[in-house]
Amino acid sequence: MSGRCARALVSLFACLALGTACAPLPAWQAPPELGPDRPVVPPGSLTRFELPNGLRVIVLEDLRLPRIALSLELRRGAAVESRAEAGLADFTAELMERGAGKRNATAFAEAVDQLGATLAVASSFDSVRASISGLASDEDALYALLADVVLRPRFDAVEASKARREALASLSRAVENPATLRSWHMLRALYGEHRYGLPEEGAAASVARFDAAAARRFHAKLFVPNNAVLSATGALRAEDVRRRVEALFGGWKRGPVPDQVPPPPARVPAARRVVIVDRTELGQAQIAVAHEGFARSDPRRIPANLLNDVIGGSGFSSRLMKRVRSDEGLTYGIWSGFSTRRDSGGFSVATFTRVEKTREVIDLILSELVRARQEPPDASELDRARTQAAGGFATSLETSTLIASQLVNLDIHGLPEDSLETYRSRVRAVTEAETAALALELLHPERSAIVVVGPAEELRPQLEGLGPIEIVKP
Repeated sequence: MSGRCARALVSLFACLALGTACAPLPAWQAPPELGPDRPVVPPGSLTRFELPNGLRVIVLEDLRLPRIALSLELRRGAAVESRAEAGLADFTAELMERGAGKRNATAFAEAVDQLGATLAVASSFDSVRASISGLASDEDALYALLADVVLRPRFDAVEASKARREALASLSRAVENPATLRSWHMLRALYGEHRYGLPEEGAAASVARFDAAAARRFHAKLFVPNNAVLSATGALRAEDVRRRVEALFGGWKRGPVPDQVPPPPARVPAARRVVIVDRTELGQAQIAVAHEGFARSDPRRIPANLLNDVIGGSGFSSRLMKRVRSDEGLTYGIWSGFSTRRDSGGFSVATFTRVEKTREVIDLILSELVRARQEPPDASELDRARTQAAGGFATSLETSTLIASQLVNLDIHGLPEDSLETYRSRVRAVTEAETAALALELLHPERSAIVVVGPAEELRPQLEGLGPIEIVKP
């Protein structure tokens, strides 16, 4: 909301409280025109090179602050796991932080703390990322710590046992969260026995078998230089980065890049189905409506995201928020979105409401998805979505570290190097006809999976007629 409109609303509330006459609120204005494309990276500050072992390096010089950030990211992640290994990437990433090189877990944590640095290792379906940042004056130590984490993690048996217990406890706690249950059972409803049918952090049955040897094998499988991209940003020079990277990572041996598990079916679910996750004590039902989406590299991604912004991805300006919250008062929040990965992700709508209003909310969601197919975004809705997309894009590039992260993401997913530079022009180029066609291609309310978490005894009678009903325990 603009400052002018916010002040006007305050004045309106004051007038209502005092019973005095109020001036009308200012009319909403059309969003401004999108400006011309500007360079995302200042000329001369970006350098790319590749070592003989296949390690790609991206250097972004930014001398404004005396800090540097280093990261090494793999082009594979949890999607290479079998279901029996589900959660192993996450487990391995956790153990990599617990001791590396000559330092055990305590000594390693102290070394990071003494520098005032930040170190993290994290995994996703598509990648594993190790990163460290700190003062440029500690450059030698920061490079050395990153090299130890990536190349020489200790995988101590005692730490593995601790990490396994913590992971199992986290999974046990997560089951108590109705929104988490909604997400987990949505994955199961879409992907069944495929690896994507389990969350990235895995399941208790698989995590219970993990040990230090399993993490060591997984690390050896994934961590090869020709499967990695290293980025260095901040107060540094490209020639110095090349020298350091060659010294620390030049001897890293090439290896085979692991294949991902086979992709999920292109069409999920094949027909409408309803899953009730029975939580008898809940007074609010958690709701998800979902089906397949598309991959991160799909050329339809930008117009599809603009379409989604109009439907439910743009907060209070979206159709779903207006219909379900503002008009009907049935929820505090509702959103929709496409989750994109190297393989096809999903499309979902998620919300919550009073148990007795569950069917009413689901009917409204389905009707809005049907409406999007029949009445796709008009010119004003699309203009607003374009402006929001351009604004969000700008905030994702506020620092050199964020820019480098986006550049690495392009490499991880095999996208053109100039994708950041051309983003705004591609947003401007999206037409009403394009989003209308995509609404028919990508939205399938007639065969969505509907997942509801709440008391099955009260929910089942409401949901009759939507499709076959399955009742499961949490």
